[in-house]
Amino acid sequence: MLCPLHEPVLNVFIAELIDDSPNTSVFFHGVREHTLNFIQPSERPPDANIFEGPPPALIGPLAVNTRLQKGRRLFSGQLKGPESFTADQNGNIYTGTVDGKLWRISNESLTFITQMGRDIPECGTSTDYEPVCGRPHGLRLDRDGHLIVADSYHGLFKVDPWTGEKTLLHSSKEGADGIPFGFLNGLEISKNGTVFFTDSSSKWGRRHVRYEVLETNHLGRLLSYDPVSGRVRTLLDSLYMPNGFAFSPDEDFLLLAETSIGHIIKFWLKGPKAGTKEVVLNNMIGYPDNIRLSEHGTFLVGITTVRFRGRLFPPFLDLIGPYPALKRFIVKLVPLSWYNVLLPKYGLILELGPDGEVIDSLHDPTGSLTWAVSDVFQHGAHYYLGSTDLLFLPVLEEWS
Repeated sequence: MLCPLHEPVLNVFIAELIDDSPNTSVFFHGVREHTLNFIQPSERPPDANIFEGPPPALIGPLAVNTRLQKGRRLFSGQLKGPESFTADQNGNIYTGTVDGKLWRISNESLTFITQMGRDIPECGTSTDYEPVCGRPHGLRLDRDGHLIVADSYHGLFKVDPWTGEKTLLHSSKEGADGIPFGFLNGLEISKNGTVFFTDSSSKWGRRHVRYEVLETNHLGRLLSYDPVSGRVRTLLDSLYMPNGFAFSPDEDFLLLAETSIGHIIKFWLKGPKAGTKEVVLNNMIGYPDNIRLSEHGTFLVGITTVRFRGRLFPPFLDLIGPYPALKRFIVKLVPLSWYNVLLPKYGLILELGPDGEVIDSLHDPTGSLTWAVSDVFQHGAHYYLGSTDLLFLPVLEEWS
């Protein structure tokens, strides 16, 4: 299949995806038909990955502090892995959890909405049941008040947040360009209603996410879904575990996390650079997850795992990154549960400017409030902090 993203021959308008103004038509800059670079997962060995340098020093805007500890935990034992959030005009907050369930939070009360897959007793007890139970990741409200949900295993859904009625919009089996979706993840809706979303890997599913990070494959995609025509388009391919992303205030670009290599890229949607991408932040202090736009136009990034300098050795992934054979050996022989030993309970979120510059950081060095932050959702004065597996919902009560 052909993806119109790289040199000028086709009249392709990216502005159609993000702007419903009849007078706005912005060409992809430098667009020509080209063959997508997909390789069947079974044919691709792990890739070598060498970071641009040692982890950055914890100075300046990255200086260690305890500002991420100023909060509280809600719904302990009731919510497991509330990964991402959205809210309606009435202040209700919505999230999805590792047991495949969607929830509504209102005045600190919790209401079950629906199960994304089959509702069986084993849901949430083991990641082995996720393909059956479902796993909602990115979710946003459309202009009609319906939840649009990226289920990591099953596809894109529309969900009535009050009745729980589900409609499958596009299945993971159908995928795009002849490649099924392997791991749906981030999701945003542009002002004109177009749904943008990421497929993090065509090889490893969500329950094997650590293998995807270890292997540093570039099998991910950024895609769009037109709710009117039902058409799915590939906007970027060959990405390194594309995860969460956020539009700029004017939707002229988006910032997207490539988690497995610790990059933030800018993908231009309007203007002379439309259709092109550039790395704006690399060699990060940790591995970025979701990116959210703050109320004052900056970008908030959850860091799922920190990457700090060791006293004797570099960080584990820095150490094994250049050696594909070693990574293949580890993936084949080391159980997933063993990786927990390597993950420090250190909470970290970053605030970035429009060019990816680090403006600020909030730390929880002991994990007293949270760690492994997947999302930073600002709602009024509070910040709801996502995770993929924690058994509670951390809420930061102020950005001090």
